Amino acid sequence: MDARNSKSGESSPPPMVNGTSLRDDRPGIPQLFTSVPALHEAASYLAETTSIFTRCFPDISVKTASRDSDGQEMLAFVSAEARASTANRDWSSSDASVPSVSESIYDKFDAPLVQSGITRSPLGESSQNPNVLALSNNTNPTGLSIFQGIVEKVRRTVRGSADDIGWLQQATDMPPVEDGTERFTEILDDIRHGLHALPNTMVYLLVPGLFSNHGPLYFVNTKTSFSKMGLTCHIAKIHSEASVEKNAKEIKDYIEEIYWGSKKRVLLLGHSKGGVDAAASLSMYWDELKDKVAGLALAQSPYGGSPIASDILREGQLGDYVNIRKLMEILICKVIKGDMQALEDLTYEKRKDFLRKYHLPKDLPIVSFHTEASISPAVLATLSRVAHAELPTFSPLSVGNPTTLPVVIPLGAAMAACAQLLQIRYGEKSDGLVTCRDAEVPGSIVVRPKRKLDHAWMVYSSLNDDTSEADASQVCEALLTLLVESGLKKRHEISNKDE
Repeated sequence: MDARNSKSGESSPPPMVNGTSLRDDRPGIPQLFTSVPALHEAASYLAETTSIFTRCFPDISVKTASRDSDGQEMLAFVSAEARASTANRDWSSSDASVPSVSESIYDKFDAPLVQSGITRSPLGESSQNPNVLALSNNTNPTGLSIFQGIVEKVRRTVRGSADDIGWLQQATDMPPVEDGTERFTEILDDIRHGLHALPNTMVYLLVPGLFSNHGPLYFVNTKTSFSKMGLTCHIAKIHSEASVEKNAKEIKDYIEEIYWGSKKRVLLLGHSKGGVDAAASLSMYWDELKDKVAGLALAQSPYGGSPIASDILREGQLGDYVNIRKLMEILICKVIKGDMQALEDLTYEKRKDFLRKYHLPKDLPIVSFHTEASISPAVLATLSRVAHAELPTFSPLSVGNPTTLPVVIPLGAAMAACAQLLQIRYGEKSDGLVTCRDAEVPGSIVVRPKRKLDHAWMVYSSLNDDTSEADASQVCEALLTLLVESGLKKRHEISNKDE
């Protein structure tokens, strides 16, 4: 006897529109749809589309039907194992016995249309709203929910980091920035004409970024230039592939050691992840460091996060399809003995969590600097010197300095390719790894030079640097000079308030 028979035992006829039967026994299509041709066609199309997506779940099929306490028909869906164990069970109710529908549906569509229980009012039974589609308490995802999940995953893949880039500028609780580009340009011009204003009453600590342990010349030119001016300058020997919080503790120890040894306050300049590490140190340990630190400059640092790191590590992104995530894990953890957390700490998710917990002190002078990489064909010929190799002397009686050869790699071309990718996908200007908007630290003096400079230029010299332009050491000097001026101005403002 049909499950939709009335109490008298007679079968209810299917609804007719223009003489054509619109009854559809497929689960997931309520009779509200079958009563209207347009809705019936749309529902059929959706059911067939969903069936295609659910073919990748062959262990799910339809179970036999039953009735609930209100006499509504219940279509449940179970796995292949459960189907085998319940194939011979007799399902019945007080009103009528219900035949199995699993075999016909499974054979017809070769995959379930719906995975969760669906409640449907049968024809011939009186109800205030017999065409209402209701879900049972079955917690298994429906075929429609699987379809929606696939759509959402595609959306996340297409959007990527588009909703995260520049989030700091949209946050209402963050202090505004001040444009210091004009003053920076003036200071840089003075430096190129031999006018140096950095005081020797401070110690300058340069904090390198990710993979700096494997670039022997990282910040070396800047340190050499500062030493020639009689300034005390150090490069922090941290494990650049360690997590942000671990490096923050090491930088704190560095600052305290320098201060107690020299009795001079410390000015920090961090590049890339080094700027994030230095900012984290001051945010977490400011009560212990406030009398020992004079200011912080961040050069090309992903303070708000990095779309490159996020797109590599976030699910549904590039790392899922070309195994970049696995390759980065092997490179960082196995090859250079680092911590994958170092890259994860630069994702937008981790940066948001950290900045909600820790804030930079308001009385700390801060300068942030970002650039835009050139994507012209000329950068393809740019070679960056990252190390040098000493050649052994062939004669034991030879006198003189050993011969050295530069070790160069095309960092400029790599940065240009990444900058082009970020420009095409997100419409964002960047230095190749960090977008301009993510490098602006709230409450800082921001320097936005017009000159095209990539992410590696700040720390590695190029074989074809333009001598008519300022080099990286002069740019670092100008940033720290601007930072000193900012500190003097801030202290003056504080003293005026106290009076």
